[in-house]
Amino acid sequence: MIFCTAVIVFAVGSFIAIKIIYDSNFPRADKPQFSNYLRFEDVPEYEKQVVQFKSGPNTLTGYLFGKGNNKGLVVVAHGLGGGTENYLQEIIYFVDQGWTVFAYDCTGSHASEGKSTVGLAQSLLDLNAALNYIKSREELNRLPVMLFGHSWGGYAVAAVLNYDHPITAAVSVSGFNSPMDMLFEQAKRMMGGFTYVQYPFMWLYQTMLFGKSAWVSAVDGINKSGVPVMIIHGDKDNTIYYTGAAIIAHKNEITNPNVFYKTCSKEGHNGHSNLFYSEAAIMYRAIKNQEYKELNERLGGEIPEDVKAAYYQEVDRFLWHQLDKAFMDDINHFFESALH
Repeated sequence: MIFCTAVIVFAVGSFIAIKIIYDSNFPRADKPQFSNYLRFEDVPEYEKQVVQFKSGPNTLTGYLFGKGNNKGLVVVAHGLGGGTENYLQEIIYFVDQGWTVFAYDCTGSHASEGKSTVGLAQSLLDLNAALNYIKSREELNRLPVMLFGHSWGGYAVAAVLNYDHPITAAVSVSGFNSPMDMLFEQAKRMMGGFTYVQYPFMWLYQTMLFGKSAWVSAVDGINKSGVPVMIIHGDKDNTIYYTGAAIIAHKNEITNPNVFYKTCSKEGHNGHSNLFYSEAAIMYRAIKNQEYKELNERLGGEIPEDVKAAYYQEVDRFLWHQLDKAFMDDINHFFESALH
């Protein structure tokens, strides 16, 4: 009797602990007051149409750029904790190459509704909703659709290939293979071997949140669709491990003959996000980060709002996120080759 009671107490306690830890990792991602990244107002010459569509109970905000470009439609899926503005440089690049671009803020992110970002599978559900919205727009549904996603979005653009959408090609940057793969990897960093004991409770809570969607994998979508897919990952990615939860770690399970793999191994450009940036951007970031660190130390860890505003006012946001042109050109050429 005592043993059974202990097991029940342990199970209930474990489930509650897993829920608290899980939910704390997926808070609402509001647009920050200060940012090093480009803001919409920084590039007024790139006009956008703001739209709204439903994803589950929430209304999401989307943005259409390059309207009238007829090469095709690039759909941009952002990473966790960010929003469309975090990928404005990439959006501008695609528009300049002649693409129409559709981007959106996921559930609980920036201008979209949602009390939280919910969890790892939410990016898949939101991309599916975005593609359904695109189908409803006559001027968009006639264009060949290319998917471009990073991290959370990198998972989504591959996993959504499990669904019935007319996708021409997809590029996944720093994406994970499945929500459970990623959850297990994150848990092992925090709990080590105890993760194996807690796995049933992680499985249960994620299934309660997302149902069958918790088990949709990128590899299954890639194999099922047969469409051209480029998988890009940095070999020193400390967020989604190259030999762990990353899609690229599962390449021996991928049977789609139209998949191209790109490993980023150049030092300073082989992490989770820095593979996008030019050498000048990497150097500038290092300088500004050191300046901010020194400012923070000088003021005892509490920077007044006016001082913080002055600091960010001086940041060159174009240089901060200046793209590695060769990196982006590879992606653009991949999309263009899929048109033929």
